Amino acid sequence: MLVQHILRRYEDRMSKSAEPTEVTGIERLRNRLRLLYHGHSPGALRFQTAVLLVDIAILAFFIATPLLRDAPGFILIDYAVALLLIADLAARGLAATDPLRWLRQPTVIVDLVILATLLAPAWLANFGFLRILRLWTLSKSGFLWRPLRKYGFGDYQEQVQAVVNLLTFLFVVTGFVYTVFARTGSGIEGYVDALYFTVATVTTTGFGDITLPGTLGKLTSIVAMIVGISLFVRLAQAIFRPHKVLFPCPQCGLQRHEPDAVHCKACGHLLNIPDEGD
Repeated sequence: MLVQHILRRYEDRMSKSAEPTEVTGIERLRNRLRLLYHGHSPGALRFQTAVLLVDIAILAFFIATPLLRDAPGFILIDYAVALLLIADLAARGLAATDPLRWLRQPTVIVDLVILATLLAPAWLANFGFLRILRLWTLSKSGFLWRPLRKYGFGDYQEQVQAVVNLLTFLFVVTGFVYTVFARTGSGIEGYVDALYFTVATVTTTGFGDITLPGTLGKLTSIVAMIVGISLFVRLAQAIFRPHKVLFPCPQCGLQRHEPDAVHCKACGHLLNIPDEGD
């Protein structure tokens, strides 16, 4: 009798623990955001495309910031962009399975630095050129690639990534040169002069009509040339390398194969690469 009573209490306890817990409002919100940010449904793709368009508009504002800094209403636009970035970061944080791990990602750290320059434009004006790094963080997210895959441009991800890396570097160096060296009589009196110098240096054209003064100027030119050449070589490789499809081998994990490959060239495992028309 005592044993039956103990067993009955154990079964009751187990049945109560097996009852589904009520989903809270915050959990429903997080689930909804996960579907929107990481889903592949038509509604999720429309949301991701809308976010991508907003990000492109923000990037255009970042590029034009040196030219618009003294315009009336600039500070209002600056704070409006900051609010959009706060909303995006908060939503992505809620959508993350592990928010603390997400917060330690390099792309998130870069976005937080960009947000700081937006919230304190007067104090951090000299670091405003770092805002263009938003282009790099965007290229690391799915918002850029999912719409491209939807419209048949998924095979060009490597080429687009190489272009993004080069453009990001060009605009970061341009912003740094404009912030540090622009002054009357220096040869760099405007943003276009800084961009002209950067392109001439990165391409190793070296017209010599604009040179950066001092040791810092020489070091900046050296870094621009070395990194710029490396990025140009990377872009050329991505463009002229024979086309391959992204299909991880189940056996060895080799990522790229010829479109008509039947076996993995690394381990010989039988592949089943989907046809482009599938």
